[in-house]
Amino acid sequence: MKIALIGATGNAGSRILAELARRGHAVTAIARNPEKVPTLPGVTAKKADAGDVTGMAAALSGHDAVISSVHFTASDPNKLIAAVTKSGAGRYLVVGGAGSLEVAPGVKLVDTPQFPELYKSEALAGGVFLDLLRKDTSLNWTYLSPSAMFVPGERTGHFRLGRDKLLTNEKGSSISMEDYAVAMADEIEKPAHPRQRFTVGY
Repeated sequence: MKIALIGATGNAGSRILAELARRGHAVTAIARNPEKVPTLPGVTAKKADAGDVTGMAAALSGHDAVISSVHFTASDPNKLIAAVTKSGAGRYLVVGGAGSLEVAPGVKLVDTPQFPELYKSEALAGGVFLDLLRKDTSLNWTYLSPSAMFVPGERTGHFRLGRDKLLTNEKGSSISMEDYAVAMADEIEKPAHPRQRFTVGY
């Protein structure tokens, strides 16, 4: 498939890029600093700014799917959605956050007392992005939330999927960025969550 990845040099983005390349997809790796994009088979680096709707739409045009892996507080969701819509791309997948997942009926993780203040603004912005997608009637979107602990680790290929509730086990709530990338690539190859949010965890 032809896939455009916005934010290809970030923590999550770089793992998704590696996973897609490993599976043989043709990936346009979009970054502000394309020289930082690693040399991988099937990967083409391209410079574009998430805040430039026209420029970003041109960069995304001609792709089967678009993934955005950008910080919510450093980008405008309205502009990203507008650029993807204008590009005519078939699907839009978003690297989401865990903050909007429920830990109890009607209680989101971001609203719990133990949620770190440091990450609160990013988590709230991620929730706003999800709400905007849910109101959009034209895009075929998917929003993938990680578990609470989302850090570099191993690619095991073993994990669980859920919908709107935070996944936990006896060790807490976690997913490696490498296994998150596997779940994202699986969703691209075999769409199972059109116009939905889902989550991945151990």
